[in-house]
Amino acid sequence: MKPHPIGPVRQQIAMTKRDYYEILGVGRDADPAAIKKAYRNLAMQHHPDRNPGNGEAAEKMKEVNEAYAVLCDPQKRDLYDTYGHAGLEGYTQEDIFRGVDFGSLFGEFRFGFGDDVFDSFFGGRTSSRREPRKGADLRYDFSVTLEEAASGVKKTIELSKASACPSCSGTGAQADGLETCRRCQGKGQVVTEHRSGYGVVRQIAGCGECRGRGKIVKKACKDCQGKGAVETKEELKVDVPPGADTGYSVRIEGEGEASADGHPGDLYVVINVERHPLFERHGDDIYIQHDISLVAAALGGQAHVPGLGGEVKVDIAEGAQSGAVTRVPGQGMPRLGKRGKGDQYVVLRVVTPTNLGREEKELLRQFQNLRKESDGHRRGKDRKGSTL
Repeated sequence: MKPHPIGPVRQQIAMTKRDYYEILGVGRDADPAAIKKAYRNLAMQHHPDRNPGNGEAAEKMKEVNEAYAVLCDPQKRDLYDTYGHAGLEGYTQEDIFRGVDFGSLFGEFRFGFGDDVFDSFFGGRTSSRREPRKGADLRYDFSVTLEEAASGVKKTIELSKASACPSCSGTGAQADGLETCRRCQGKGQVVTEHRSGYGVVRQIAGCGECRGRGKIVKKACKDCQGKGAVETKEELKVDVPPGADTGYSVRIEGEGEASADGHPGDLYVVINVERHPLFERHGDDIYIQHDISLVAAALGGQAHVPGLGGEVKVDIAEGAQSGAVTRVPGQGMPRLGKRGKGDQYVVLRVVTPTNLGREEKELLRQFQNLRKESDGHRRGKDRKGSTL
């Protein structure tokens, strides 16, 4: 059963969402470069890896991710600029985040927020000691069902990546195939000085001869042909916490690509929650459409409706109309990093019976006549009361 469009309920939800430009702290005329810069700054500030155990930071990061995913895409941004949040109400979380490569935004900054972030701000290391360089970070996307996201799940993923060659330990050379770089004397960096005004300017840069390694390969390793890395496959277990939503990421330290120095980067596993055939998710709340008969709508009663943890009982008010929404507290998604759950909302749809038999039609005609008599009697009493 396809989820019923919520209509006014959806509009009410959209009105409670913050403005994407306000979230990123940019003006509505901001160009893509300004939006990207604002996102980077906020991501470095609120990323869960820098705020362990801070649920507010995790929620803020989700908000920032969604704002960037919309504003970095020309089509989605145009819809948002024209209609606001209502322009994206047909988009699922999967649609909003599709095609957004968050990992590439931090190529020069190191998404793991390592030393390279501060190097880019201050113009390079001032120490002559050569620091090992990390390999590239990797991103792995995989999907979970809404039920798995609700209960939490452990998943096993198979990852193909470049790892340090076991034969040469990542050096790319045979046992006697390395020699010290003559240009940098094994430091991996070259220092140049020149006078400027009243002082001396010292510049430190990576050695181009040995590419910052301090060593030069003279005899290449036969197994990796001097690359220092080989393609490997590895199985990893990933914990998806209860309440995770699309865009949630898990960082696995040291499971990225190996560098020339043998120091691997990190792996970022990004979660996508699949669209559900019955439920529609809005944050921690879930919505479901439920059909009821004409009789149940008129007389009221109780209905048993599917829930994430099994059937839930829903009270139907006497005289219920199509589109009426009933709230079931605490039956939604777990609040990520917090206690409690969201709510479940049941959108009722009154179904008109078809293929009626002769007796059924006759009963409905009798009901119609009774209603006419009742309405006529009521109008008569109203007229009588008005003359008094």
